[in-house]
Amino acid sequence: MDWNEYIQMFVGLFAISSPISIVPLYLSYTENIKSHRPRVARTTAIAVSLIAIVSLVLGQSILAFFSISVDAFRVAGGILLMFIAFGMLQAHSGRIKHTPEEDEEAIESASVAVVPLAIPLIAGPGVISTIILFNNQTEGLTDKIALFIICQLLAMTVWIVLHFAPQIGDRMSRTAMNITTRVMGLILAAMSVEFIVGGLRVLLPGLA
Repeated sequence: MDWNEYIQMFVGLFAISSPISIVPLYLSYTENIKSHRPRVARTTAIAVSLIAIVSLVLGQSILAFFSISVDAFRVAGGILLMFIAFGMLQAHSGRIKHTPEEDEEAIESASVAVVPLAIPLIAGPGVISTIILFNNQTEGLTDKIALFIICQLLAMTVWIVLHFAPQIGDRMSRTAMNITTRVMGLILAAMSVEFIVGGLRVLLPGLA
């Protein structure tokens, strides 16, 4: 792999996690615990990092345990990402990532860093499946280390966004956030098509 592919991986994971789009939710969830926001941001980033590491280490083993081929998982993951992308193109995250019931529970909860912020809002099924697919594309130790670093950079980016969420909320209008979400959704939709086509090309070689 080259640097362009590494950058594409990071941009893809950033688009799926879309931390900027959850800034309003984060501010709402932590409205009653403003003094604890730095700790919540740090804990969320650590949780995202751990989820990514588990996906890297155990993802392919889980697929093998259930006798799921990587290409079948690629198609399923692409379809899932497409649903998430459609929601982002409409400037909302959709029920795949969270539900209204989870929102109410989060507001009443004393700690929202892990659930629902880290999972499923940021490192949800889309991020987990994408990391597994990216890991399958890596060849050699160097690529795997690079993917590990990319996942940690994602967690660091999440921490930066959430740490400065109040300032982002003050300076960035809702319209600007929606535009950012839609752009990320468009990138995600293109990625999902690549996953689906790549998987179908192997599963159904006649279509190629």
